[in-house]
Order: sequence, then C-alpha cells, then structure tokens
Amino acid sequence: MSDGEILELVTFNLSKEEFGVDIRRVQEINRMIDITRVPNAPYYVEGVVNLRGKIIPVVDLGKKLNLEAKIPDKATRIIVIELEGMVLGFIVDSVSEVLRIPAASVEPPPTMTVGAESAFIQGVVKIDDRLLILLDLKKTLGIEGVADVLAA
Repeated sequence: MSDGEILELVTFNLSKEEFGVDIRRVQEINRMIDITRVPNAPYYVEGVVNLRGKIIPVVDLGKKLNLEAKIPDKATRIIVIELEGMVLGFIVDSVSEVLRIPAASVEPPPTMTVGAESAFIQGVVKIDDRLLILLDLKKTLGIEGVADVLAA
C-alpha cells in the first residue's frame, strides 16, 4: 500500500464489535432471506440461498469467529462477496457505513492476539473513539472448506 492510498471499507457489526472489509470484494448487501440447510456442512455454514437464479453458500460469520450468537432481526444482513472466483454470502448483525480511510492508518493486529482467530485479522484502525477490525476474507471464510461442502 502506498502512503497516499485510500481504502474504502464496508463496515458492519457482529456481537457489539465493528468490522470492515474491502468494498471491492462486496457485490451486494441483502436482507435476510430463507436459507436452505446443507447436510454435513461445517458448523459455520448456514446453508445456501437462491439469489436471482444463482445458488450461493452462506456463512454465519459470528459462528466462524466464535462470537456471541444473536437471533436475526430486521437489521441482520447477508453481505455477498466474490472471492477467489467464488460468490458467497456471510451473515452479519447489521451493516453500518462505507468508510474511506488512509491506508497508512491501518495498524497490524496486536501481538497478544493468539490462536486461529487472530489469523483472520488483517489489521486494526482507530477511528475517533472506536476500533475497527479489518478481516482477511479468504482466511476468515475458509473458501476451500465451503467449496468442498458444495462440491460433495
């Protein structure tokens, strides 16, 4: 990243924490719709949805990150992304805003974070009095595991 580079992030909430992902990965944001369960899927794969004739897998991001579960409500959204040639959705408690921030303001994850979950963190951004956690979507969503479930 160059010093003058600006990042555009879609920010969302999960279990009272604020996260962000690169807007270039986001195809659309949808309200919750009926999800069809897939037998023998990993615990974090909620199932699949039919989105305008295309079947896409849906991941419960809160489960994947071991965060406190929340019952879906009117604010719950499915963020649809394209990653590694695969389209999939992930469930979040709510979507906040689109932010433009200088790339230089992204700090590396704290060294005290350990375990598999810390590998999902691309960086942390301090915005006024709040912290925004940037996710590495490829590592977070386990693209290979989701693709294997759908291929079976």
